[in-house]
Amino acid sequence: MTYTFWILLTASLVGISCGIVGVLLILRKMAMLSDAISHTVLLGIISSYLITNSLDGFYMFIGAAIVGVLTTVFVQLLNSAGVQSDAAIGVVFTFLFAIGVILVSMFARDVHIDVEHSIMGEIAFIPWMTVDWFGIEGIPQAVWMLGFVLIIDLFLILLLYKEFKLSSFDPGLAAALGLPVGLLHYVLMGMTSITAVASFDAVGAILVVAMLIAPGATAYLLTERLHMMFILSAVFGVIAAVTGYFIAAWLNASIAGMMATMAGVLFLLAFIFSPTHGIIAKRFSQRKIQQVDIET
Repeated sequence: MTYTFWILLTASLVGISCGIVGVLLILRKMAMLSDAISHTVLLGIISSYLITNSLDGFYMFIGAAIVGVLTTVFVQLLNSAGVQSDAAIGVVFTFLFAIGVILVSMFARDVHIDVEHSIMGEIAFIPWMTVDWFGIEGIPQAVWMLGFVLIIDLFLILLLYKEFKLSSFDPGLAAALGLPVGLLHYVLMGMTSITAVASFDAVGAILVVAMLIAPGATAYLLTERLHMMFILSAVFGVIAAVTGYFIAAWLNASIAGMMATMAGVLFLLAFIFSPTHGIIAKRFSQRKIQQVDIET
């Protein structure tokens, strides 16, 4: 396998896994919680390093996943206590992320866990960080982790598809029917946490946030069927990853930054040209209504 193949595969796995989870976050109006989680996991990463004195990806994954879940718990506790959801996210996000930055600056200056790496990531290094698992050699660690996480996400979405659908569109009805709405919420937050963590070290927080929000938001503008939202979101995540890589290589720019930019470009195109929610379609519809009013 070539160097470019592993980068494109890693980025595509990020786009697919983040894209399908992002659909549920968009429908539940919780998109910015992904921003909080993708930053606060820095605290889990540095904590696992300080405890184990190891940069092993498994330990960092566990530590970051724990902090990711704690982030959602703290946000939910503040929200239940009467704090507005956006304010709760802002407080928890800045507090935990700031602690992580302080720990990095104090105890991890001489290792690769630095603030710049955490924010931007460096996907170009992925092909060189290989591990040998299950007797298979030469597979990048990020590909293994993202592959496992994608399988988990797909399994949970398929298993709880009807429950997620009802609780996302009408949580009141879901609760009335006896569905465990609270449990479903924490399952989704757990999915978001492990997906963000698996993507974090490979591509950085900026691309994680972009892939968790932009593909799902783009799909939301183009279809009203949930299963198509999942499919389109995954497709847009892959398109943003592939086009972003080649444009970045052409311009000698940041790969992760360009992938996030292309995710934004795809959203902008859908925002303008969507046949139902696009600006052009809405203006055309308004003109037709005005013409009918004039004629009547």
